[in-house]
Amino acid sequence: MKNNNPPSLSYRDAGVNIDSGNRLVERIKPIAARTHRPEMLGSLGGFGALFEIPLERYKNPVLVSGTDGVGTKLKLALAYNKYDSIGIDLVAMCVNDIVTLGAEPLFFLDYYATEHLEIEVATQLIEGIGKGCELAGAALVGGETAEMPGLYQKGDYDLAGFCVGIVEKTAIIDGNLVSAGDALIGIASSGPHSNGYSLIRKILELSKNGAGSNSPLSNNEKMSLNDVFEGRSLDQVLLEPTRIYVKPLLQLMQQIPVHALAHITGGGLLENVPRVLPSGLCANINTRSWQRSPIFDWLQQQGNITDKEMYRTFNCGIGMVICVAPENRDKALNYLKEMGETAWTIGEIEAHPSETIRLHNT
Repeated sequence: MKNNNPPSLSYRDAGVNIDSGNRLVERIKPIAARTHRPEMLGSLGGFGALFEIPLERYKNPVLVSGTDGVGTKLKLALAYNKYDSIGIDLVAMCVNDIVTLGAEPLFFLDYYATEHLEIEVATQLIEGIGKGCELAGAALVGGETAEMPGLYQKGDYDLAGFCVGIVEKTAIIDGNLVSAGDALIGIASSGPHSNGYSLIRKILELSKNGAGSNSPLSNNEKMSLNDVFEGRSLDQVLLEPTRIYVKPLLQLMQQIPVHALAHITGGGLLENVPRVLPSGLCANINTRSWQRSPIFDWLQQQGNITDKEMYRTFNCGIGMVICVAPENRDKALNYLKEMGETAWTIGEIEAHPSETIRLHNT
């Protein structure tokens, strides 16, 4: 007799492996444990994360939140099968944002979505997230892993991060203290960080297709890993994780009044510094006042990019800008040096009725 019953389907038949997700959670637990803070309540794996506000250290606490991703830098990580540092980028993009308000990062959550969950790849990604949380002093309290066949192509994945921090209400850095004559200090970046990678990938593609040039990536295709740039392979330079500035900045705030902080991300110096300036003030920045990493010169040459486009796309060697009173400039520079940062005086604040930023090289 013919059996007309349809086959019995499972979630795995649709491309989702629940068991893999459960195994990944077990891998994550020791990573999260390394980021533990005493304010954490409960354990990993529940429907929500509990975190006690440290009221013994704050009289009038204000919570500060931030969210971000890594962008198309993920494409390079995927092309080179390098997953161990991209999680640091994810944390950095969030915590470097909220520290500009004077906030101490408290906890972090991640969202990882992929076509097919590969436990080893996911573990490396989350190891990087854990490392980033350790560098920032934030607790990794949870996250979400989503396996979505049909929405993502084979091998593709995406990352998003969410951070919550805390600041004393009277200590919020909002730019109101900025005044003409203030000094601008730039802290060195570790490379392009996590911005401008769509343009970087375009440059690599064009370089590879140009006369005699051998670029390591074209059309998301894995090429030579032996291309050397400044003593390192080009992929190592471009996948260098975003520097996390949280701990030195929080300690600097304890030493001197910080008038403003600008995290130099998408939009570069041209768009990020004006965001923290009061109306009527202009940032006057000398682009020859710091040592720009050679990777930016290489990108500009390969892409025939104008100076203006460079400074509104890339950080061009400055990952964070600090505004302090002129009498505190040298103290800030010395303290940052003691903390292991490379920093320069890059300009000053001027009064101007219409301009918000002026870049020059004289």
